[in-house]
Amino acid sequence: MEFEKAISLSPTSTDYLAGLGHAYAVSGQVPKAKKVLNKLHRLARQRYVPSYDIAVIYVGLGEHDLAFNWLENAYVERPWQLLFLKVDPRLDPLRSDPRFQDLLRRMNFPQ
Repeated sequence: MEFEKAISLSPTSTDYLAGLGHAYAVSGQVPKAKKVLNKLHRLARQRYVPSYDIAVIYVGLGEHDLAFNWLENAYVERPWQLLFLKVDPRLDPLRSDPRFQDLLRRMNFPQ
């Protein structure tokens, strides 16, 4: 898988880990997705991990309430990934939820 290769080339990138976890989740490989998620949670105890990265895995797992909790954390943190909130296809399952629309409004994205 391409994410695995990217991680081998840039092992400190949490973005690639999040991408891998999301890919595992949406392809039905839930145990692998949760393993990546647990790794990100462990890393977050040692260094900064953008909440956005954790949120996208929860979206892939269909755990939307947890995804919104982490997106709210990201709103407070303001990681660079939030620039893609409106267009990131991994967040498509959340778009019809009023909480997502509210987040876009608070970030001043045009509706």
